[in-house]
Amino acid sequence: MRVNGKEMILVNNQSLLQFLETNGFDVATLAVARNGEIVPKSSYDAVLLCETDTLEVVRFVGGG
Repeated sequence: MRVNGKEMILVNNQSLLQFLETNGFDVATLAVARNGEIVPKSSYDAVLLCETDTLEVVRFVGGG
């Protein structure tokens, strides 16, 4: 699986939510695109990842 341009090994069948939490992402402050499609936060637990997926994880930062 590719995450933000880096190859990662998907050890177990995981939901997107499990993957993000296991890898230390703060789910409240990010947006995720899976294979080029934005994933709604409400679907993170229902989306099952596979080895061929490409994720782009973007974190929101304040500023001005």
